Amino acid sequence: MLPEPTMQAIYFTVMGLLGAVAYILVNSDECKDLTQFDSYKRLALGAISGFIYNILYSDYSFPNSIMCFVSGYMGTTFIVALTKRLVPPSG
Repeated sequence: MLPEPTMQAIYFTVMGLLGAVAYILVNSDECKDLTQFDSYKRLALGAISGFIYNILYSDYSFPNSIMCFVSGYMGTTFIVALTKRLVPPSG
């Protein structure tokens, strides 16, 4: 069996990933939208935001699980918007 901190990190990473999956399913217009690069990018960012949430709030409880799901759902939008603002415009 894995140690408790490792299980906790895996749990929060999966919750962030599930939040990203929910975002992709809600915002996809057609079936081909599920297999595009943007969907895979959001899955990776959702898992990363869940892992970061685990580092910041490492209390293994129900409200933190819900907030981790929300961070996977909404956090990817925040990260994408932040990177768009930080990249200088080309032209």
